[in-house]
Amino acid sequence: MTKNYLFEIGTEEMPAHVVTRSVQQLANRTEKFLTENGLKFKEIKTYSTPRRLTILVEELAEKQADIDEIKKGPAKKIAKDSDGNWSKAAQGFVRGQGMSTDDIYFDELKGTEYAYVHVQKVGEKASDILLGMSDVVKAMTFPTKMRWDSHDFEFVRPIHWLVSLFGSEVVPVEILNITAGRKTQGHRFLGDSVVLANADDYEDALKDQFVIADAEERKEMIVRQMNDLVEQNGWQIKLDQGLLEEVTNLVEYPTIFAGSFAKKYLEMPQEVLITSMKDNQRYFEVYDQAGKLINHFIAVRNGNKDYLSNVIAGNEKVLVARLDDAQFFYDEDRKYPLSHFVKRLENVSFHDKIGSMAEKTKRVKIIGDFLAKKWQLDDQTVSDFDRASELYKFDLVTQMVGEFAELQGVMGMHYAELAGENEQVSAAIKEHYLPNTAEGDLPQTTVGALLSVADKLDTIITFFAAGMIPTSSNDPYALRRYAYGIVRILLDQKWSLPFNKVLPEIVELLTDKTAAKLPRTADEDKEIADFIRDRIKQYLQKNNYKYDVIDAALASNQQDPLQILSAAKVLQTHHDDEEFKLVVESLTRINNILKKAKFAGQDSVNTALFTDNSEQDLYDGISQLQTASDLTELYAGFVSLEPIIDRYFETNMILDKDNAVKNNRLTQLQTIRGLAARLGDLTKLVIK
Repeated sequence: MTKNYLFEIGTEEMPAHVVTRSVQQLANRTEKFLTENGLKFKEIKTYSTPRRLTILVEELAEKQADIDEIKKGPAKKIAKDSDGNWSKAAQGFVRGQGMSTDDIYFDELKGTEYAYVHVQKVGEKASDILLGMSDVVKAMTFPTKMRWDSHDFEFVRPIHWLVSLFGSEVVPVEILNITAGRKTQGHRFLGDSVVLANADDYEDALKDQFVIADAEERKEMIVRQMNDLVEQNGWQIKLDQGLLEEVTNLVEYPTIFAGSFAKKYLEMPQEVLITSMKDNQRYFEVYDQAGKLINHFIAVRNGNKDYLSNVIAGNEKVLVARLDDAQFFYDEDRKYPLSHFVKRLENVSFHDKIGSMAEKTKRVKIIGDFLAKKWQLDDQTVSDFDRASELYKFDLVTQMVGEFAELQGVMGMHYAELAGENEQVSAAIKEHYLPNTAEGDLPQTTVGALLSVADKLDTIITFFAAGMIPTSSNDPYALRRYAYGIVRILLDQKWSLPFNKVLPEIVELLTDKTAAKLPRTADEDKEIADFIRDRIKQYLQKNNYKYDVIDAALASNQQDPLQILSAAKVLQTHHDDEEFKLVVESLTRINNILKKAKFAGQDSVNTALFTDNSEQDLYDGISQLQTASDLTELYAGFVSLEPIIDRYFETNMILDKDNAVKNNRLTQLQTIRGLAARLGDLTKLVIK
């Protein structure tokens, strides 16, 4: 027999961003708890609002299955010692079954006597096991926790009530001084408490009290009401899924409404208005049919339509106050030339262990000019970069960004445009922050991409030199994201940058030109180069490269992300080719021979020591391989070389008695291995 089990944790209002993940955590922990306790069930459904985390376990067994089985233990000669006493092995065996050595009997199996016990156990009732849900709740984790009263127990918000119903039966789970019952709470303002007769009554009973417990149903209500509203008014919206998720978790009974503001505010950059509406007030901005931002917004109320006009007026008043502030900051900032703000960067700290923001911009200009020369960028691009590198942090000291920090870069772009800077310079000021998430948008302009790479390189170099290096569990300055951003931009722009060679050159250029600490040893340079290079693995994983291809490509002798990606593409493309299997087998054999021989190497191959035509054929094949212009051509060369390598092995004793001949042959093999290392460590490939 089965029944549905309802468990609800009623709390004070939780932050919207933790609601969904918290109820899923409760479901996952409950699933683990039930499985470990041998209680079968169909599935677990979740309900959540700002004030409750709830699970409904469907078709939960009323008791554990009864156990009636024979358990086999150690052989008799192990179960008892020479004096006939029970061994630790026997004692451990019965202890694991919840029995004693008195329950052991012996029986023969294939000529050997073994210890056995007959395990008979009546399954425990689910209602007794479910009392352990208190431990499930106590084990939950959250980004931030609270204590209340004099309790040491911590939870995301103080718990006010518990509901625990197995069918119609109350399971009196206790947490602190709260004992679970059958009473839940309706909407804080519109509903009343309600006593549930049965677990199955939960969803409908709460609807009667203005609580839509199913988060997906609330979300659908919001979208449906929103679509009706924009259709009635001939508007458009760009539905931000993150904001939709947030407002869904801010309300228990959603009602959509629209408000407006004066058209004069539309003269400000639209990002200012959108930030004021979306980030500060959780409103959805509205567009006309042409896609132009208009002076309306859509919001979600936690309640019904009663007194909705008062709600609209209140929300409009709050928004207008914010827009008035933004307008003031916008007008004040435009009174000054950009040079006014650039000068003030001298007094803005980038980091107290590194120096000012003004010093950072100077380092970034040096780095960017070096990279531009390396990548042979045109004079206009370099000129635009130089101007952008002087300006790109100026908006940090504007009043607008001081109030709306999320607009840094965006306001810099708009203020630069108003000051007459060209499009490339203005766009770069905004784009240098990109990508601002791991998989976020990349810069679209060359100047913006160059500025972003130079800025991120400077940050990583100076933070490492100052000893602020990420650990496996802590990266407070997001240096891994910066490094991954560098890799993504380099690959997007197809810019070559072998980190092991370039970083020491950059450090040398910066020496004596900055007060910031710089790497002082080759090991420190290598640590930074490896840190950035390691982010290539993240890129390959994200783009679905096989795990063995990733391992092989990253073990190559390449330091340039472009070349590592090229190697991975070649290995991925030909991974399952029959001819590639033969190549890998030949190269693995070469690697094993060199490893066994412990060959130190010699400068070059002496063709005068060849004793067989196969040696000359291999020499010619290697010479051809060395001319490969790219890794695709290199792979094709290895495919052609494979039968030549086979004949070489069939004809020649590599470890010849004559040391000169032996070393000459090993040198040929070493050259092949060096060329193969451009593709990666092929021994890491799993070839079937």
